[in-house]
Amino acid sequence: MLKDQDRIFTNLYGMHDRSLKGAQARGHWDGTKDILGKGAGWIVDEMKASGLRGRGGAGFPTGLKWSFMPKESDGRPSYLVVNADESEPGTCKDREIMRHDPHTLIEGCLIASFAMQAHACYIYIRGEYIREKEALQNAIDEAYDAGLVGKNACGSGWDFDIYVAHGAGAYICGEETALLESLEGKKGMPRMKPPFPAGAGLYGCPTTVNNVESIAVVPTILRRGGAWFAGMGRPNNAGTKLFAISGHVNNPCVVEEEMSIPFKELIDKHCGGIRGGWKNLKAVIPGGSSVPCLTAEQMEDAIMDFDWLREQRSGLGTAAVIVMDQSTDMIKAIWRLSKFYKHESCGQCTPCREGTGWMMRVMERLVQGNASVDEIDMLLDVTKQVEGHTICALGDAAAWPIQGLIRNFRGEIEDRIRHKRGPIAAE
Repeated sequence: MLKDQDRIFTNLYGMHDRSLKGAQARGHWDGTKDILGKGAGWIVDEMKASGLRGRGGAGFPTGLKWSFMPKESDGRPSYLVVNADESEPGTCKDREIMRHDPHTLIEGCLIASFAMQAHACYIYIRGEYIREKEALQNAIDEAYDAGLVGKNACGSGWDFDIYVAHGAGAYICGEETALLESLEGKKGMPRMKPPFPAGAGLYGCPTTVNNVESIAVVPTILRRGGAWFAGMGRPNNAGTKLFAISGHVNNPCVVEEEMSIPFKELIDKHCGGIRGGWKNLKAVIPGGSSVPCLTAEQMEDAIMDFDWLREQRSGLGTAAVIVMDQSTDMIKAIWRLSKFYKHESCGQCTPCREGTGWMMRVMERLVQGNASVDEIDMLLDVTKQVEGHTICALGDAAAWPIQGLIRNFRGEIEDRIRHKRGPIAAE
């Protein structure tokens, strides 16, 4: 259980002053110049020691990612790009940081950019986040006025500029290379890798793309030491994490908790339990809509971290926990996600462009029971033909919810088909 003094986000619910003055009173922007004074190498090493893994879903070690950036410039500038295009259904954690605690992000941008020798940072914010963009821009203006960013940022001798780019509400722009394409003014379509962004990213220059939460926790980690952060959670799953719990709980919420917290503790302590009691739980999507759902039985002893959930053939993703009770029509719920991924596919890769529509149409028939039992395996086969055969992970994101449904709720699909078609379907 996370102690209050170990919380990184001190104004998650907007109860306090979100201005620069309020942020400084809560300990942000404290000794930033001294942190920069320790040098880029020290910052990267400390981030590696902290064990922080990317909070955008993939869980890649943040310090390691930073170390891929070139140490010596070949004449090209380097960039930090912050992915604030939080469009995964069920995920609403980064918006709380941007509207209530934006200075954690801005200070993090400065330190991370310095560590990667980048003089400029772009924050790409989701199209629908109008108020969040205003709060963030106000905070950036305050930081400029106070000399914390801009020329000679924090008196450190480092020049640093920070820009906010507002997207137009396309889910695909949350994929890091599609985000870079969109920032350059082109259609948001993922690029082939390699080259990876660290070699050729924004405008063909070395670039690192990080999630909002990954960057916002950096200043506190460096102030308190990597070892402090690494001391929370299980090995390889370090630190604190924002969990966004929605669905059939008594009090849906966004809460900062220790990694590896048991699922039961998370729900009982912060959400007032499952609606209608624990016996009423049916399924949980533990990490945003693109990870496979798990059954109530699997969630009984669940540990909320990257490795445990991966062992159950699901994932922590963005830690957007979607809770579903016995009243949920699982087939319809997963059909709705299929519809979303079909709508948001950029259409660049044939398996994804054709496959997402195909999967959605079969799911539509399964919802109504207008199918035969063999079509379940055919649908599973199609998800395998989409998964892993596309430029970006949207193909996987469309396939996994369906795979989770068939793996865990196959009986429910078969029952519906039999109920609709009578005994013929069972042959």
